[in-house]
Amino acid sequence: MARSYDEPVDFDEIGALRRHHAAWKLLRADNAPLVLSFLGQVFVGENVRSITAAELSARLDDQLYALNERLGEGAFPKSAAAYLDDWAAPEAGWLRKYYPQGSDEPHYDATPAVEKAVSWVASLEARSFVGTESRLNTIMDLLRQMVLGAESDPEVRLAELHARRAEIDREIARAERGDIDLLDPAGQRDRYQQLSSLARELLADFREVEANFRALDRQLRERISTWSGSRGELLDEVLGDRESIADSDQGRSFQAFYDFLLSHAKQEELSALLERVQSLDEIGAPDPRLRRIHHDWLDAGERTQATVRQLSEQLRRFLDDQVWLENRRVMDILRSIEAGALKLRDRRDVQLTVEIEGTAPALVLPMERPLYTPQARAPIDSESVRAGDEEVDATLLFEQAHVDPAPLAANVRRALQQREQIGLARLVGAQPLEHGLAELVTYLSLTGEGFEIVFDEARTERIGWRDAEGVERVAVLPVVTYVR
Repeated sequence: MARSYDEPVDFDEIGALRRHHAAWKLLRADNAPLVLSFLGQVFVGENVRSITAAELSARLDDQLYALNERLGEGAFPKSAAAYLDDWAAPEAGWLRKYYPQGSDEPHYDATPAVEKAVSWVASLEARSFVGTESRLNTIMDLLRQMVLGAESDPEVRLAELHARRAEIDREIARAERGDIDLLDPAGQRDRYQQLSSLARELLADFREVEANFRALDRQLRERISTWSGSRGELLDEVLGDRESIADSDQGRSFQAFYDFLLSHAKQEELSALLERVQSLDEIGAPDPRLRRIHHDWLDAGERTQATVRQLSEQLRRFLDDQVWLENRRVMDILRSIEAGALKLRDRRDVQLTVEIEGTAPALVLPMERPLYTPQARAPIDSESVRAGDEEVDATLLFEQAHVDPAPLAANVRRALQQREQIGLARLVGAQPLEHGLAELVTYLSLTGEGFEIVFDEARTERIGWRDAEGVERVAVLPVVTYVR
């Protein structure tokens, strides 16, 4: 149930938030400056929505090294991977660790709690300029829209529209006389500050909307996995929930905003307006993120839509499983009919007829089969062999490529020190093949302590190299993964 606007938070609710809310726990953490600065820079400042574990760990490792050099060795004793695991643990809840579809490498994304904590800390900094006029104008515009949108009397609405038209006519007349009202630099900075704040808040809201849809997807998975009723009842319940989400305030607002972003004309207008605003001299140093903020909105909206599409994917999988179960039930019925027929086979009071393809069995006697016949050996005459006169370069017999598997196994172990598993294509990309196909075959036959090799026959990958003549070669083979 939503809280009313003037209802305060009581003592017990504040205590519960302090103990359980991830944003509050982040502010209370011992390493809060490290978490807020690093995650705020990557996921909020750069608007990264998905990053591989290897890349995020490398970036954190660089920052830990710089901090230990400045603050002293031991200020942050853990490894970067250990810190990321702590931040993604359920008791922390600051990072979401997941595997994207078709990828065997974990990825990270920040949770809405990080957005809230970073935004609150940023609001504590003192501002040299605090604008109020633009926010008052925004409030007045919102009030006019609400009052006019709720007015059902045509006369009242026409009077309001006529008044707005008269105001526009007066402004046109002043512009024709050369009397143009310009915003002073303070007004420009005031509105630009509010624009930047609203744009970033809207981008942060997308992460929370996506988290809400992801929670719904998780509930749907749990409901399907524990459902014991009929398929129709589950579909009615799930589709009813899906329609209620689409018809909710959040669902309608998100869909209207996403439709606005998908409009080509609106995108061009928004891009032109942002370009002109960023070039104004009165605003001083412009916000670099604001120039392409609408592209960030579109990317965040698409990720949210992808989360919603997972709901339909779960329904499709459920229907496929139900079809398989129904087919299995049909086969069980057929087998029961066959078993019943066998029981009635010896009863005299039941008329059973059987049709056979032939009136006599086909017999093959053992002695009708041919006996073993040894093959005749061809005579070999070595007296006619003569020594050849041609000169042959015997060094070609010794110029065979020999690939030592020990360095290749060492490459695999070195790569698995930073991750749980690595694909052959990624490994070859980091360590290109030097001996071509022979080295690739040696990779496929590696055995050693510390890792195992897994072949995925359902998928294929392309691995390329350059041979001695400089020709590009490509091999297509099943996906190969080395697991620690």
